[in-house]
Amino acid sequence: MLKINTQDLPEDPWTSPKGKFAGSSREVSVALGRKPLSMDLNERHPFDVEICRLAPGQTPYPYHSHSAQWEFYHVISGSGVVRHQEGTTAVREGDAFLFKPGEPHQISNDGDRDLVLYVVADNPVGESCHYPDSQKWAVRSPERRLIRSEGLDYYDGEE
Repeated sequence: MLKINTQDLPEDPWTSPKGKFAGSSREVSVALGRKPLSMDLNERHPFDVEICRLAPGQTPYPYHSHSAQWEFYHVISGSGVVRHQEGTTAVREGDAFLFKPGEPHQISNDGDRDLVLYVVADNPVGESCHYPDSQKWAVRSPERRLIRSEGLDYYDGEE
């Protein structure tokens, strides 16, 4: 059995280039041996677990949806607001919520103390993301790219 204590994990902060998006996380699955870029499912693990911390006012990422990935959130402490396709919902300590593939979402800390939550995601190979606000796609086949594109006919450029 491989065992870690999450309190011993380093906290990795991130900030977008202009500072609009920020947060920090403790990568639980990586500490337990997960290799995120591996295509070997024994190394990739069937799910990814992180402990995310958002300081007051922080939003970790743009509003987005996943093509195949499920995400489960559990608020450990603090409060925040979740943006989703029906609007926004306040969340607080003890709340748990789930986003299925195709459901856009974004979480922000609108409270006056840190928002700490577990994030558990399954790990589908070939996952892509859509960013409705900027009409962008992140694709990971064969490598990770962010693109914008106009709709095309399936056979465009093929015959």
